[in-house]
Amino acid sequence: MSREQVLVDGDWLEGRLDDPGLVVFEVDENSAAYAERHIPGALALDWRADLQDPVRRDVIGQDAFERLLTAHQVTADDTVILYGGDNNWFAAYAYWYFKLYGHRDVRLLDGGTKRWELDGRVLTNKVTVRRGNRPPYQAQAADRSLRAYRDDVVAAIGRDSILDVRSPAEFSGEILAPAHFPQEQPQVPGHVPGAVNVPWSQAVADDGTFYSDERLREIYTGAGLELAGSDIVVYCRIGERSAHSWFVLHELLDQPSVKNYDGSWVEYGSLIGVPIEV
Repeated sequence: MSREQVLVDGDWLEGRLDDPGLVVFEVDENSAAYAERHIPGALALDWRADLQDPVRRDVIGQDAFERLLTAHQVTADDTVILYGGDNNWFAAYAYWYFKLYGHRDVRLLDGGTKRWELDGRVLTNKVTVRRGNRPPYQAQAADRSLRAYRDDVVAAIGRDSILDVRSPAEFSGEILAPAHFPQEQPQVPGHVPGAVNVPWSQAVADDGTFYSDERLREIYTGAGLELAGSDIVVYCRIGERSAHSWFVLHELLDQPSVKNYDGSWVEYGSLIGVPIEV
């Protein structure tokens, strides 16, 4: 897939902010960041409140996704642009969501908030509300080819490529979560046997933009990940960093079979009887 189909730059977006068929969402790990500053006209998606099932640990279902986008006056024909801080960390997670439910035209703002600010572009604290009487959003059934479940991961051991995109300290079992996060989760430490470790942030430059396809291939193959059309399962701790690496592999490097294991280590590291390496 060409980069133009999945990425836009600041010039492209700035010139189209008034396009009625364009919807921009900011998605941040810190959901309060939107209220402080955001791209003019952008809406906010809260990855916890909007994109997590309120009862069980799971993605929201198709009906809930349809209600969410209908409330924001989004239709399936709109071009959706996603961006955020931390190198588009959670924006990529939302991108995976849109693809999971079959949205035709969704793209990331390359570099996210960081590059937008570095370019000196305008930010605002004015909250955007889209009004109108647009038809309800219609999603497609969830695309199972984009999502891995725990049984898929166990079956992939020794057969498919498995990519762990957590930090080296998490991968080795030294810690259970990023250092600035609480460490009291119930999982055991370690990683899925045979997994290759390429931290998700290695895919982006200092300005938050993605490296060239050539450099990205060098990063992954240099770490031992097979890219010659193999099936790949990607995971992290809760599925958001792995969605970023899923984007790189599936959307930028055009790998045909890449699944994001959004259960990730919070689930796998809490299972009884599964194989683990430390």
